[in-house]
Amino acid sequence: MSLFDGRLEDKECREAFEGLTRCNEFKLETNDSNWRSCIVKAAGILKSKLGRKSSTVKENGLSEELPFPRNRHFGGREKELTEIEAAFFGCCEVHEIENPNHPLVNAGSSDGFADEESDTVRTSGKYISLEMRKCKEPTLEAWIEPVIELTSKGRSLQKQRSKHKKSRSGASKGYGNANVFCINGTSGIGKTELALEFAYRYAQRYKLVLWIGGEARCLRQNILNLSMDLGLDVSAEGEKERGRIRSFDEQEFDAFQRVKRELFRDIPYLLVIDNLETEKEWWEGKDLHDLIPRNTGATHVIITTRLSKVMSFEPMQLPLLSLADSLLLLRGRRKDYSVQEIEVLKKFDERLGRLSFGLSVIGSLLSELAVSPSELLEAIDRISLNDNTFSLGGSEDVFCRNNTFLMKVLVFCFAVLDRAKGRSLASRMVITGAWFASAPVSSTLLAAASNNLPTKGSFHQWGKGLTVAFLCGSNCCLAPQARKNEVESALLLVKLGLAKGTMRQPGCWIQFHPITQMFAKMRGGLPPAKAMVHGVMKVGNAATNLDHLWASAFLIFGFKSEPPLVQLKPGDMVFFIKKTALPLAIRAFMTFSRCNSALELLKVCTNVLEEVEKSFVSQIQDWHRGSLCWKNRLHSNQKVDEYVWQDVTLLRATLLETRAKLLLRGGLFDNGEELCRTCISIRTVMLGHNHLQTLAAQETLAKLVRYRSKI
Repeated sequence: MSLFDGRLEDKECREAFEGLTRCNEFKLETNDSNWRSCIVKAAGILKSKLGRKSSTVKENGLSEELPFPRNRHFGGREKELTEIEAAFFGCCEVHEIENPNHPLVNAGSSDGFADEESDTVRTSGKYISLEMRKCKEPTLEAWIEPVIELTSKGRSLQKQRSKHKKSRSGASKGYGNANVFCINGTSGIGKTELALEFAYRYAQRYKLVLWIGGEARCLRQNILNLSMDLGLDVSAEGEKERGRIRSFDEQEFDAFQRVKRELFRDIPYLLVIDNLETEKEWWEGKDLHDLIPRNTGATHVIITTRLSKVMSFEPMQLPLLSLADSLLLLRGRRKDYSVQEIEVLKKFDERLGRLSFGLSVIGSLLSELAVSPSELLEAIDRISLNDNTFSLGGSEDVFCRNNTFLMKVLVFCFAVLDRAKGRSLASRMVITGAWFASAPVSSTLLAAASNNLPTKGSFHQWGKGLTVAFLCGSNCCLAPQARKNEVESALLLVKLGLAKGTMRQPGCWIQFHPITQMFAKMRGGLPPAKAMVHGVMKVGNAATNLDHLWASAFLIFGFKSEPPLVQLKPGDMVFFIKKTALPLAIRAFMTFSRCNSALELLKVCTNVLEEVEKSFVSQIQDWHRGSLCWKNRLHSNQKVDEYVWQDVTLLRATLLETRAKLLLRGGLFDNGEELCRTCISIRTVMLGHNHLQTLAAQETLAKLVRYRSKI
């Protein structure tokens, strides 16, 4: 206070003032595009001066946070972007509304941090002014909303704040609450692109941008995956303070609460849930409110979905692009079209229903192929789809039948990929990629799965007139060097608009569009699903391919009412459980506290192995009852079956012991003891009393008995 009053008689005060004048090296130059980095640097300086040098602040770049690179051709959604900004931050700056099409140079650039509540920022290379702007309402409510306990006083204050925000935003209708914004639209209309552009523009206003997929079976795991980005430990613990062992429900609840407490508090995060499939959590049927609280603190949530309602909020119905913006997508990289060709582009726009996905695919084809719009339209029109083409059932069939021209475009894309003799690697990548999870997948994993598909195939059963379609000229052919290896094949799919390039490192990672995956499932049927499983078995890793490992487990075992779609031989089943299912269950349990899901997976694996053992027993019984020639016919393969039978039995014992160890961590000692005794019996018969594995199981049993006696 003496500094502000101008009194410097106090020695300590004078020394502090002189110290401040010598801190020129700590001045931080800021502008609209580096607010976040300046805050991180300031926090680092303060921590170092306070002696907390061990506490380092990790500064993530947008390349580590956002899944996809910025779309440089984004356009036509300025009104929607303004609505999202108004819902989150209140009234926009006048210059931002009047001049929305400002140049975007860097991928991580922002439209600015300045709003009605922020400090004065001068963007002409000067330093931060710490004086609040002279405005009628110098508050920080739109920037940080503290969590309010809902007492009577708290409720009244919360109502006043929400009313205040609504009046400031000028919006008579909201698409969610103050911190949740829902975007609704049909598949391929551009919901993801809108959310991605908002994230890039306003990333500097948030500490982190967190992006997760909304696939029903993976949503819970995707939210728990945020613990890695937030620096949280949500691993399972056997015992809590005071020696009390927690139940599995308590452990799962506590792990999820840790993520929610960090994510939805007074630190601004941007959470994007892309393509939310359902409001009910798939594993336990919990409501979405259990995952996303009503009061999200300072965190803003954007949900893209095809659902008509989300959390009782009316989503913003994303309109179709204007004709001018559609033509920009259709032109691609080529801009010099004649008036006649422009009219052809308008026909594309009309027949595609102005869906952004279809428009971008046509633009990519015109950019990559030396073909005119009229030739391309003629070639696609000559394709005729069969009546039994659409066989997925449900809403997918309805979408395909309502967008038959888009389906013809995709048939043409596949035909371009298969123009060479045989079936190209890129084409096989798309077909097998349909069965992967809706998440980035590496080109290495895609290639490993695709190599299990036959290299010969044709499109005769899918679209008539393809041969005639290519009479438009030899220009409808890709450069031959585009099929050299897996990376170039993956990049080719990105160039054609069938997939999006991602920011994941190292290596090449792509993510298929949902429409591409839907079409590829109809195109390839079930054989590619088995190829996908074999690819995961070969190069899958629980640390980097968690979503895809779960997808393969769903295909083989099925969960709940879903039937298994892939049948494996006993030897392959043993290998899959050893290489994929067992590490997946252990990682889910230990790293993310998904106790019930992990135990369910191990239980399903055990049941499958029991069925395999029963089939072996039945085979041996039939062999003994059969005729002599039947015995001779099976005798040559009997030794092989015995080796596989031994592997199946020992693996079942391993699963039983693993389940017993995990049940110990949840206090289910009786169930664990029963499983462990069965494991010991199996190993005693197969390996002997003094084998190391038998002794290890006995030690686990002793621990179970000891803990039960303590209880």
